[in-house]
Parts: sequence; C-alpha cells; structure tokens
Amino acid sequence: MSIPGEKAYEEFQVGDREAFSKTITDADIALFCGVSGDMYPLHVDDEYAKTTRFGQRAAHGMLTASLLSTVNGAILQRPGGLYVSQTLHFRRPVFIGDTLTATSVVVELMPQNRRMRCKTRIVNQRGELVLDGEAILQKDAA
Repeated sequence: MSIPGEKAYEEFQVGDREAFSKTITDADIALFCGVSGDMYPLHVDDEYAKTTRFGQRAAHGMLTASLLSTVNGAILQRPGGLYVSQTLHFRRPVFIGDTLTATSVVVELMPQNRRMRCKTRIVNQRGELVLDGEAILQKDAA
C-alpha cells in the first residue's frame, strides 16, 4: 500500500478510514521469526501445533497486529505524524492462508494536540474479528 497524498490535520473528519488486505503466508511467519526472534513452536513446528487447541500452526499475534501500522500510516498521509499508542485485543487465531483486512477509522479529533483516536480492527476472509483495539495518532504540522 502506498501512502496517499498530502492532508493537513484540519482536513480530517470523524469517519475517515483506510483499509489494507493481506494473505498470511508461511514466508511471512518465517520472516517475522527472523525480525522478532520469536520462534515459539506454535508458529514454527507443525507437529507441536497439532497438539494445541488450534490443531495447526498459527501466525504470531504481533504479525497480525503489524497490519495496523500500514493502515494507520495511510490515515496520517503526508507530511506524516506519530503513532502514539495502540491497544490490542486478540479475538481469534490467524492461520497460514488467511486473508486479513485491517481497518482504521477516525472516531475522535483532538485538535489541542493535533491527535486523533481511531477504532482499529482486523477481520479474516470469513468476516470474523481476529483483533480489535484503539490507536492514537498525532498529525505533523504541514
């Protein structure tokens, strides 16, 4: 996803939104293991994963959550800003082959500090909620 054009803080409105979709692959999990160092067997060991309540390997929760970085960056647009905070509630596992859609929607504007509160969520290809939370973003001055 490329970052959309320039948008000043004063142009934002409640209801502004961005979305990003991605299918999770085995390569994504392997790359995330390399970046994070998280080699927990649920993510990398088929035989171990079969013994868990999921019955198969699951993607890292933080790999799933990382899709929010993409949509929140797209909300901020250029000249950019800061991702101040994010709450995360993991609702269901994500498996290899799941297609996830992350969305971020502006629900409150806080002009005193150029911040916005966004409702964030990720659903799978069946429309099932896998993660939700809230982000606080701060928009740079133009």
